[in-house]
Amino acid sequence: MRDDPARRQILRPSQINGLARSLLEDAFPTVWVEGELGNLSRPASGHLYFTLKDADAQLRCALFRGHGLRLGFRPEAGQSVLARGRLSLYEARGDYQLIADHLEPAGDGTLRRALEELKTRLASEGLFAAERKRPLPRFPGRIAVLTSASGAAIQDVLKVLARRFPAVQVELFPVPVQGEGAAARITATLEQVYRHQRHDLILLTRGGGSLEDLWAFND
Repeated sequence: MRDDPARRQILRPSQINGLARSLLEDAFPTVWVEGELGNLSRPASGHLYFTLKDADAQLRCALFRGHGLRLGFRPEAGQSVLARGRLSLYEARGDYQLIADHLEPAGDGTLRRALEELKTRLASEGLFAAERKRPLPRFPGRIAVLTSASGAAIQDVLKVLARRFPAVQVELFPVPVQGEGAAARITATLEQVYRHQRHDLILLTRGGGSLEDLWAFND
């Protein structure tokens, strides 16, 4: 087939890179990547530049300052991490990269993915739909509190209620809030309290903790 110069579509590098960037961003608006941190750079801007690598390849990444301030750990070279972001292309150099908006130690990765899958499944079943939500009573008379009897959470709840609703009656239902068997105990107690219909509100609460500590609440 002969080449006809009149039919050639000639593009400049900036046009090619612009098209490639659009294709990448449309095809990979959100992607999770697991790899080892390398080539870490922390310029004065507060941004974080690094590569994610495995045995066969590496991927350039950028985490901008606003997202970096929300990290719960300090990334270090050699760490295995899980990054979430979008693929893009830095047009001036023609380098494609991951623009990350979240970074976490890879140990949390399996649980985090399981949580996202659970949320997607429950949403598809309509369980998060606004019409399923029940209105809260403005002045509850009796509240059931499910939490650890020895934790700080119950003390915080009682202090706030005493200040804002001093006349409210509070009934504590002690449950384990983490560890093996916690989810089953919480579920059984919720069913028991709901079945008796003696409370205006049911409050299930605990203090903070790691993703693993909080996992009973995602069961």
